[in-house]
Amino acid sequence: MAKYLISFPSAAMVVPDGELEGVGRDAHAVIDAAKAAGVYVFGGGIDEGVPPVRVSADGTVATGGYPWAPTLDGGFTVLELPSRDEAIAWAARIAKACRCDQELRVFGFDPQS
Repeated sequence: MAKYLISFPSAAMVVPDGELEGVGRDAHAVIDAAKAAGVYVFGGGIDEGVPPVRVSADGTVATGGYPWAPTLDGGFTVLELPSRDEAIAWAARIAKACRCDQELRVFGFDPQS
């Protein structure tokens, strides 16, 4: 089975006033369903209050991420599933719960990881 990343950037999640509680409830329900189905690996959101640092091979630490790369933020869920079609179905459930489109990517398989 492959591991799939289902994610969205923070700017994609625009929740109308009064709906944030419902989004949280619905999103947690989908994650609970993924756990119950045994497909949940990891999920969470980037803590945007903590700035990134870039650590070089020699251990030097620089404030900020890659200056040329887009900002990495938002929410992420990793599920382990038998097919891309099932991953698309879970992404649709998460999109409905979060009220925003989700990106779906598959992790490359590395037998040593």
